[in-house]
Amino acid sequence: MLKIEHLTKTYGDKKAVDDLSLRIDPGEICAFIGHNGAGKTTTLKCVAGILSFDSGEIEAAGFSVKSNPLDVKRNIAYIPDNPDLYDFMSGIQYLNFVGDIFGVPDEKRQASVRELGDLFELTADFANPIASYSHGMKQKLAVISALMHEPKLILMDEPFVGLDPKAAHTMKELMRAHCDRGGSIFFSTHVLEVAEKLCDEVVIIKNGRLVRSGSMEEVKGDESLESVFLELED
Repeated sequence: MLKIEHLTKTYGDKKAVDDLSLRIDPGEICAFIGHNGAGKTTTLKCVAGILSFDSGEIEAAGFSVKSNPLDVKRNIAYIPDNPDLYDFMSGIQYLNFVGDIFGVPDEKRQASVRELGDLFELTADFANPIASYSHGMKQKLAVISALMHEPKLILMDEPFVGLDPKAAHTMKELMRAHCDRGGSIFFSTHVLEVAEKLCDEVVIIKNGRLVRSGSMEEVKGDESLESVFLELED
């Protein structure tokens, strides 16, 4: 579902991502762990096709990011840590806009909007302008818009920031259900307890380089993920 081989991305003289290789198979939720500035967001943006990269290959949902960028975008969803939505639109206008871009049929679109809106308790706010939404409400709207076209691979950057406990629980259930249907999720997070309980795989990077990866059980062993991470950061 996602294959990264020898990815390198530089900003001037700084290597934000340095020869990174990893693989995520269908049905897997993979946590992407690292300190601030470790290269997590840069990697996610490279996979999503937002950033170009200096060398390496990325294959997402069966397509090359370099050779078939539109096919990649049709089959993935990317949720940034701070969703930049169109504040002048209402929530439902934005969802219809996204639905139009991905060609989601009206009947399917309406069913998804109704179901996900109710799950996140956002339906009553769909008619309001996005400018009036809190950060958490914008995060919920971004998640709903990402799930509408049933992407094969979902990329998330700190998806739980700003969500209340109930919404965070709903998010975790939706993530697991997506992967149970054969999809995959690659997400960065600093909430290591959530990652440990939710994820099948984990990738830890430091200063742009891979330092540990594998199944959650392989990586943490008899320790907690927090303990392993802190040991690697020393």
